Amino acid sequence: MPQRRDAAVLIFDADDTLWENNVLFERVIDDFLDWLEHPTLDRTEIRAVLDDIERANAVAHGYGSKVFLRSLAECLERLRARPATERERTELDELAAALVGHSVELMPGVAETLDDLATRHELLLLTKGEQEEQQRKLDASGLLRHFRAAHIVPEKDVDTYRWLTAEHGFDPAGAWMIGNSPRSDILPARAAGLNAVFIPNENTWVLEYDELDPTDNGVVRLAAFADLLRVF
Repeated sequence: MPQRRDAAVLIFDADDTLWENNVLFERVIDDFLDWLEHPTLDRTEIRAVLDDIERANAVAHGYGSKVFLRSLAECLERLRARPATERERTELDELAAALVGHSVELMPGVAETLDDLATRHELLLLTKGEQEEQQRKLDASGLLRHFRAAHIVPEKDVDTYRWLTAEHGFDPAGAWMIGNSPRSDILPARAAGLNAVFIPNENTWVLEYDELDPTDNGVVRLAAFADLLRVF
């Protein structure tokens, strides 16, 4: 484990880093696959179709439960080669109802760890998604008091991290992006000159996967959120 570091700017991802998120979508996908009952394709093949649709919709429409529901409907229409009926759309809405207004379940140790880190470091929050939906989760989490600022952005790419650096006027070499997504949290932060802490989540969305360089000394890998106290 690296030596504990002095005061730094710590930037936190939200979904699947501070609280569980994608596992809720995975449960809906399981229910969708059960409901669909395609006559020739198995679950893996259907999931591949859905992943392709979600990938395209993320680029065109962003993230969140509304875009996800759109992807389910488009998957249904593609596999059945016809528009969804009103009844089918109602049933899809019912399948996805658990995503709307669900309680926020913090990861183990998050509240206590942020309490401690905030006494020694400057904390920022950076999350992507639909503004109203992400704000609701942030408000429900009870964690906003820990952060000097919280930003909801449509995408987390290299330009986003460069913008954040300029917005808050910090040296990227003294800042750390902390998250579970190689694609959104680790790789673009490193490309913008920040360091990063990778905390894997077994429920991370498949579209957030990417390969990390095992020789990159600017990335610290931790098993759990509370392990941050051993580094910072």
